[in-house]
Amino acid sequence: MTQVTVLRAGFLTTVQDLGRTGFRQFGVSLGGALDLCALRVANFLAGNEESAAGLEITFGGFQLRFTDERIVAWCGGEFDVRVGSTSLPAGHAARVRAGQEMKFDHPQTGCRCWLAVSGGIDVPLVLESRSTDLRASFGGFEGRALRDGDAIRLGARPGSPIPATIEISPWSAPKPWSQTASANPVLQVIRGADWGRFNDVTIQRFTNEAFAVSPDSDRMGVRLAGPELRPTNDAELVSEAVAPGTIQVPPSGQPILLLGDCQTIGGYPKIAHVITVDLGIAAQLRAGDVVRFSEISLAEAHRLLLQRERELERFRIGLSLHDS
Repeated sequence: MTQVTVLRAGFLTTVQDLGRTGFRQFGVSLGGALDLCALRVANFLAGNEESAAGLEITFGGFQLRFTDERIVAWCGGEFDVRVGSTSLPAGHAARVRAGQEMKFDHPQTGCRCWLAVSGGIDVPLVLESRSTDLRASFGGFEGRALRDGDAIRLGARPGSPIPATIEISPWSAPKPWSQTASANPVLQVIRGADWGRFNDVTIQRFTNEAFAVSPDSDRMGVRLAGPELRPTNDAELVSEAVAPGTIQVPPSGQPILLLGDCQTIGGYPKIAHVITVDLGIAAQLRAGDVVRFSEISLAEAHRLLLQRERELERFRIGLSLHDS
């Protein structure tokens, strides 16, 4: 059996793929990697299908040992990553030999990264996904975060995306995809369903002032501290659908930015929604970070997403040429 051994599990490391789509009507969260684009890019670099399961590593301190030769790639925050004694930059593919170790130190900027290993992480499918649902304790590796000493199975190796004579690929993914953390993040938003419940002064606070990330944040959502955002009408709302990126405003007036493990419905006013292409930036927010919001149109959000999808497809095709 081909596997990797976890020498140090770090703060929080879980198996994630592109999430559980099609089950929200049953109350099952989407889950998956908090930055789907980063995992897709890492998978492309490692020679996998984009939906292959990888590892989401939070705050580093992670180390593993390989039992056979594999191709690895990672994307995310500003981490110092090493294969043996060799530094591996974000967005590059690298060859790892049998017996070698890979180490992720604590990040300088951001808080998460995504590691793809050729063949993917081979854990059972649960509701058509290999992602870990920490709140429901299913999926991933025994429904939990990884621990020191865990032995994780790997899938069959696909064809190598880099020539046998190369240890680290000279080509790389574009930096906006491979290193998404920002020292001064600005998240683009579109208007939420309850935008009209907030007066002009409150909207100006939301779009012009900064918010600090609270320590009370996790994969479900980022709690923010800043100017109070209170609706003009405090009538109780009927719970309705929410999704990763939704910004809710609870009675405290301090907004909550929902992430991948968020619930499927919510009853707080929804002032805005972070656009899909910026969810990777949101996934890097950690306690003490300061974030701002900037409104754009729905049409512009669609344009940016379509543009990124076209560029990702060109990138995938370009990588295939290296292996041809």
